[in-house]
Amino acid sequence: MAFWFATIVFFGTYILIASEKVHKTTAALIGSSLMLLFILQGPHHEAEQHADPVPAVIEQSMESTGGAPTFDRQTAEEGVTPAATELRQKSGRYDKLDSYARYVNFDVIFTLAGMMVLVNVLSGTGIFQYIAIWCAKKAKGSPIRTMILLVFATAVLSAFLDNVTTVLLVAPVTLLVASELSVSAIPFLMAETMASNIGGTATLIGDPPNLIIGSVAGLDFAAFLVNLAPFILVILVVYCIILKLYYGKRMHVTLEQRARIMELDEKAAITDPVNMWRGGIVILLTIFGFLIHGAVGLQPCVVAMAGAAVALAICKVNVDQALEKIEWSTLFFFMGLFVLVCGAEQAGLMRACGKLLQFTDGWNPLVIVLAVMWISGIAAAVTNNVSFTAAMVSIIAAFLAETPAFASVELQHLMWWGLALAVCLGGNGTLVGAAANLVTVNIANKAGNHVTFNDFLRFGVPVSLCSLVAASGYITIRYFLYC
Repeated sequence: MAFWFATIVFFGTYILIASEKVHKTTAALIGSSLMLLFILQGPHHEAEQHADPVPAVIEQSMESTGGAPTFDRQTAEEGVTPAATELRQKSGRYDKLDSYARYVNFDVIFTLAGMMVLVNVLSGTGIFQYIAIWCAKKAKGSPIRTMILLVFATAVLSAFLDNVTTVLLVAPVTLLVASELSVSAIPFLMAETMASNIGGTATLIGDPPNLIIGSVAGLDFAAFLVNLAPFILVILVVYCIILKLYYGKRMHVTLEQRARIMELDEKAAITDPVNMWRGGIVILLTIFGFLIHGAVGLQPCVVAMAGAAVALAICKVNVDQALEKIEWSTLFFFMGLFVLVCGAEQAGLMRACGKLLQFTDGWNPLVIVLAVMWISGIAAAVTNNVSFTAAMVSIIAAFLAETPAFASVELQHLMWWGLALAVCLGGNGTLVGAAANLVTVNIANKAGNHVTFNDFLRFGVPVSLCSLVAASGYITIRYFLYC
């Protein structure tokens, strides 16, 4: 009975999220509340010592794997995850935690919150508007060169900032530039949206799905940077070449229109130079902290929150306003998803879904990874890459634990890299595939540049499909070189 109830709640919540009939945060919180009420055990439940409040079947083995995640197949076959086994040995360490604290991955939540505070401090200085205007002037008013520079700027910013925040900062200036050039803003906005999702794939903190994957798989910032960033840079270069070939002869402006762009003063966009330098130094130090956090044994959330605390302390900002601008809706959406997925896992749904992959028994590991990638890429586009990833990581973790073909750490990592590429790049496919897509379209519609669901498909599907083909090639090369 619990299994079927959890299944109905889980898939019903995802349908609500995908349909957009109910706000995604509301849907996630309703689903999580039902799981807490009827499936998950509370802090005073008589059987709580046998519960598994951690939705992951991963055991960190620092001595044997150098920090890489390994999976204990014996405990998985017995229905007890390594995480649960470890918890049982800690004499009730989690006994007094409230229900939400038992089931939410607060490493992800506080990493996002810390970076949001940092961005809020910097956004008030005008630095992001400066970058956008500088790109337009550096292109000397050429529409296609302006587009390419804005795409690169958006991708780089998205690698270190939240995607939604990046498009919120870049899109308004893009509208201004397009207006001065008397060209449609839609190609610019769509190109930047795709770039934000592509660039965000490069790092642990660039796209929320990566944070979820990194947290479950035990992969740190440096691992994402080394394994994904070079490939993403290649994708970005190819993407810009395609943009130039497609739009190069479709955008024409007069000398007068170019002159208006050159008259814009990027320095005037800087409203608070003191805080700009202070905040800039703090965010650079925070990024450095992410680079070394695995080596020094710090969690990403500690690095992010420390950076946020320092920024609030040394920058002359209104703390209340900086905290009010945190995207609380996004954070509560994540919390609801974590509880929802944990309830589905405890009811046995994730284990059942993992068994669906058993049809791949006897397949070459590379073929399995590629199949998972394409299924995940399409599913992430149809639903939402964050929602899908929150569920898929548990399924993949269970599958890896029970599949002898993935006994080696290298093959486990190959699966995680394939999943990260698939869900992040697949998010470009549809309007609902990634949060940045919805934000950009809302900004465009409010400015009178109407973009429909079908309009977005014409932009997103080719980019997403080509990216997934390239990602498949990259994973194939990695398999033959390293595995």
